[in-house]
Amino acid sequence: MKVLIADKLSKDAVTALETLGLEVSVQPELTAEKLPEVIGDTNILIVRSTKVTAKTFDAGKALSLVIRAGAGVNTIDLATASAKGVYVANCPGKNTAAVAELTIGLLIAADRRIGNATIGLREGKWEKKEYGKSRGLKGRTLGILGLGNIGKSVAQRAKGLEMNVIAWDGFWLTPELAEENGVGYAASPEELAAASDAVTVHLAASPDSQHMINKAFLDKMKDGAILINASRGELVDTEALKAAILQKGLRVALDVYENEPAATANEFAQTDLAAMVTCTPHIGASTDQAADAIAEEAVRIVDTFLKTGHPVGTVNVCKQSPATHSLVLRHLNRAGILASVLQAIREEGINVEEIENTIFDGAVAASCSILLDQAPSEKLLASVAANDSVLNVMLNER
Repeated sequence: MKVLIADKLSKDAVTALETLGLEVSVQPELTAEKLPEVIGDTNILIVRSTKVTAKTFDAGKALSLVIRAGAGVNTIDLATASAKGVYVANCPGKNTAAVAELTIGLLIAADRRIGNATIGLREGKWEKKEYGKSRGLKGRTLGILGLGNIGKSVAQRAKGLEMNVIAWDGFWLTPELAEENGVGYAASPEELAAASDAVTVHLAASPDSQHMINKAFLDKMKDGAILINASRGELVDTEALKAAILQKGLRVALDVYENEPAATANEFAQTDLAAMVTCTPHIGASTDQAADAIAEEAVRIVDTFLKTGHPVGTVNVCKQSPATHSLVLRHLNRAGILASVLQAIREEGINVEEIENTIFDGAVAASCSILLDQAPSEKLLASVAANDSVLNVMLNER
C-alpha cells in the first residue's frame, strides 16, 4: 500500500509508517495544482496545508483515505471525497496548546504593540513615550467566539492573566454550560463584541461563519478594543476590518488571512493590511510539540485503517443512516451464507446501506446486522430462515 505525504511530517512518523509495511513518498513541495499529476496509485494521502481538490480525487483512482494532519478540513473537497467513497480524517485537539499559546502572545503583543516597538528599535528609534501607552489586560474582559478545545484552552490561559472571560458558541453553549465552564455567557456574537475589551476568534470555517467578523460586528466593538484571529481568515471581512482599524482605533493581531498564500509560498501581497496590524504567517499550530502530536495521531489513523478498514477521526461518514429496516441474522460461521442472503436482497431490488458481522468466541457462530433501505418481503425472510446454517432471523423497523 502506498502513502503520499504532501507536506512536512516528522521523520519519526515516516519511519513509523514504513514499519507498518507501507511504501512512503514524502513530497512537501507539492501544491494543489501539482497534486493531481502525482497522486497516481496512492492509497493514503497525508496533507497539512496543501489543498486537496476534486481534480486530485478524480485522478486518484486508488485513493482510499486522506488525512488532514491538523484540525480543520476546509482545504479538502469533502463533497467529492464522499461521492467517491474516500475517507477523510483529521487530528483535532493535537495543536490546541500551540494555537492557544500564540493567541495569548498575539493578545499581549497587540495590547503592548510589541511588533511596532521592535521595528522602531531596529530602525534606531527610541519611542518610549509612544509605546508606553497601553491599557493592560488584568481585569479586562476577553470575549471568545467559539468555545471548542482551543477556545477553552485560551480561556484557561486568559484567567491566568486575571482577565474576565465571556464566550459565545452557537453550536452548544448555554448559560448553564457557560457557568459550568467558568465563563460568562453572550447570547450573540454582537452582544459579545459590545461587552468585550478584547475578542478572539476560534471557529471553524463554514458558509455560516464566513465574514462573521463584518461591519456590523466591528461596529459593536469598543473603540480601541483588541481583535485576535488565529482560526481561519475567511471569518473576517478584511475590508471592513481595515476600515474599523482606522475609524475605531482597534488593535488587531492576525495569524490567518483571506486568500492567504500557500504554505510553500514566499511572498505576501497584503502589505497594506500587515502595516496596520500585529501579524504572523499562519504559524498557530507550528510548534515542535504540536507537530509531534499530530504526526503520532496520523500514524494511529493509518494503523487503525490497516487493521480494521475503519479509520478513526473520520469527518465525512454519514451520521444518520438512510436505512429504514434492520435485518439481523444469527448464523453459523460458514462460507457462502451471507453471500446467499445478499444475493436474495439484491434480487428484490433492496439496497444495503450498512452491514456488520460479529463473530462469537470459538468462531462457530456469528451475528450479522444488515441495514436496508426498504422492508424485504415475507418470501425473502422465509427463504433465509429455511437455510440450515441460519439460526435466527429478526426484522426491525428503524
